[in-house]
Amino acid sequence: MSNIIATTNAPAAIGPYVQGVDLGSMVFTSGQLPIVPATGEMSADVASQTRQSLKNVQAIIEAAGLSVQNIFKMTVFVKDLNTFAAVNEVYQAFFEEHDAPFPARSCVEVARLPKDALVEIEAIALRQ
Repeated sequence: MSNIIATTNAPAAIGPYVQGVDLGSMVFTSGQLPIVPATGEMSADVASQTRQSLKNVQAIIEAAGLSVQNIFKMTVFVKDLNTFAAVNEVYQAFFEEHDAPFPARSCVEVARLPKDALVEIEAIALRQ
């Protein structure tokens, strides 16, 4: 049995899906766009978008009672792989700020993301 995760600290789903699912031992987030939940706005630069997507993932993980330290796998979708260095810099700083180990990660370039975002990030966390 799974529990749906819903928090106002991350953007609401913009389609027929949920922010996250808690399976007890694992939590899966849906892909998080870089939308600021309070305003619905999205920055124009990839570094700010990366940071916001990570914060949105964090909000969902925390709503399940976990922390960034529980994340063990992430998938990063980018509009342009030429922005990889900027995305990577923000990503690294985010985990270092939370004194969390770097999770396993995939990063793929995609043709287009919802709302024409430059990045979208999803995570899997483990309850230990």
